[in-house]
Amino acid sequence: MRGFVDDTLRALVRVPVSASSDGQRAEIIVWIDTAFNGGLVIPRKQIAELGLVKESSAEAILADGHSVELETFACFFDWFGSSYETQVVANDGAYPLLGTMLLDGHRLDINYEVKTVKLT
Repeated sequence: MRGFVDDTLRALVRVPVSASSDGQRAEIIVWIDTAFNGGLVIPRKQIAELGLVKESSAEAILADGHSVELETFACFFDWFGSSYETQVVANDGAYPLLGTMLLDGHRLDINYEVKTVKLT
């Protein structure tokens, strides 16, 4: 999987997602966040556009130690040739985030000189 580093130095890759296992995949650009040990976080606006179905809420501890309740939604995505079903967390941010849970077992190379991202 290849991605790119944008002008604000974010490492980004494209991930195909949908609301159902056999649904049309929409490619979203996700920000690789190595400080996030979960899977995917998607902004509420994109969740609505994708038609993801709410599943539940989950408690989370933020980096500053505060506890918050987060909504989770069902999501299907393609990852290294396989289709996965997972829960994604909704947020109010501008970018979807991809966490280290999905990086586990893979190699991440970010070259800031030429602005490339390679995930194998």
